[in-house]
Amino acid sequence: MPAPAFLELLYVSVLAPHQRPTVVGQIVAQARTRNAERGITGLLVFDGIHFCQHIEGLPEAVTPLMDRIRQDARHEGVQVLYEGPRDERRYHRFDLGFAQSDEPHDMAGIHALEGPAALERFLALRPSFDVNG
Repeated sequence: MPAPAFLELLYVSVLAPHQRPTVVGQIVAQARTRNAERGITGLLVFDGIHFCQHIEGLPEAVTPLMDRIRQDARHEGVQVLYEGPRDERRYHRFDLGFAQSDEPHDMAGIHALEGPAALERFLALRPSFDVNG
């Protein structure tokens, strides 16, 4: 049986105290370009404080991306909640979709979970996001 082609990863973080929420636009613009070059797709959700990002792609692209994300000073408390194999992509329409959540309890609730429970919660909320991408 062949190994799954893709790696999916769900992580959370918090906007660094010295950053303004407007920095998220820069993050999204940079990520869309880089993700397109590397074949990475996903969705970033931001509620004004909390980030939650679900990314997928070939492991050799996702792993170094996650290393760069951990070192990015625009956010802190980076925590991978879920990491696992995928046979096919969940996101086919965009390199990085972006949504703002008006419900801080949604993102804080995901931050409190881990493993498959965190991923399931994120995926359950996904239809409620007004996604730009």
